[in-house]
Amino acid sequence: MADPALLRGVAAETVATPRLRTHLLSGGTEGGEPVFFVHGNASSSRFFEETLAALSGEAGYWGLAPDLRGFGGSETKPLDATRGLGDFSDDLYALAGVLGLRGRKIHLVGWSVGGTIAVRYAMDHPDGVASLTLVNPMSPYGFGGTRDASGIPCWPDYAGSGGGTTNPEFVRRLREGDRSGEDPNSPRNVMNAFYFKPPFRAPKEREEVLLSSMLSTKVAEKNYPGDTALSRNWPNVAPGKGGMNNAISPKYCNLSGFASAFAGIDPKPPVLWIRGADDALVSDTSLLDFGFLGRLGVVPGWPGEEVYPPQPMVSQIRAVLGEYALNGGSYREEVIGDCGHSPHVEKPEEFQQALFGFLKEHS
Repeated sequence: MADPALLRGVAAETVATPRLRTHLLSGGTEGGEPVFFVHGNASSSRFFEETLAALSGEAGYWGLAPDLRGFGGSETKPLDATRGLGDFSDDLYALAGVLGLRGRKIHLVGWSVGGTIAVRYAMDHPDGVASLTLVNPMSPYGFGGTRDASGIPCWPDYAGSGGGTTNPEFVRRLREGDRSGEDPNSPRNVMNAFYFKPPFRAPKEREEVLLSSMLSTKVAEKNYPGDTALSRNWPNVAPGKGGMNNAISPKYCNLSGFASAFAGIDPKPPVLWIRGADDALVSDTSLLDFGFLGRLGVVPGWPGEEVYPPQPMVSQIRAVLGEYALNGGSYREEVIGDCGHSPHVEKPEEFQQALFGFLKEHS
């Protein structure tokens, strides 16, 4: 039976794969051209619900939005951060197999970390990808601790990235299922301040759904945010070996050939890069990046611009996609004005127009 809280046209099921039980939302035409929607950190497939519902008006597309391991209604299994995003890519491939999609080309739509997971999937299975849509994607060099457009680390041990960089008060409130709105560290306020561009607020009922999506995050050493290691280098924390925020550290998410490996895949699916113009998370001045927070004086002891500059995330994405184009691929950048980290929630009509048009071009 469909979840009565879901939007019209969206169905839910749990699919058992050889790797884990995966909770899956779907919309559009069952059996049509498959489109995987991959959500970001501290969220779930519910953030793509409006897009899935809108697919009912786009004949021929089968939207499939799984919850990643440790998020939403999917099974909680440990995440091996030393594989970077490899566990997630393998989970999606296993799901594609159970759904009978091996041998078919899949359109991938990834938001935030989900965008970089989609890139990893395309690197692992280039023959199985029809197109890539990257929605405010995380840098392909990972989050935190790199200094320039080529992804050079600020410190050899990648200090300033990983599980130890997460606000502990936010983690505590996430673990406790806090739905309050008084403290700036509450999940509700973090969502409205960082996921969206203020003063945007989702309608009340939808805000509660999206907050529940955030609170579905499994807080554990091997899930979110992950373990940590001490460092002699500022800001004195380095990546551990398990969990989400270590998996997105440049220590594991990107090794010295990641960008070149993406540029060299064959065949090369067309890429659409959609981003909100005012994203506070994936930015050259990200409000969660220790380099930028140090420059602002929020984190004491900053060693300065020469040692630890802000991570130029947008510049890194553009550099990698530029290399992709130079090697025979193609990409297009769409910037949605007056919009933050989540265009599919904040500006759904503009987002859907860009996405659906791109899918039709490459179907």
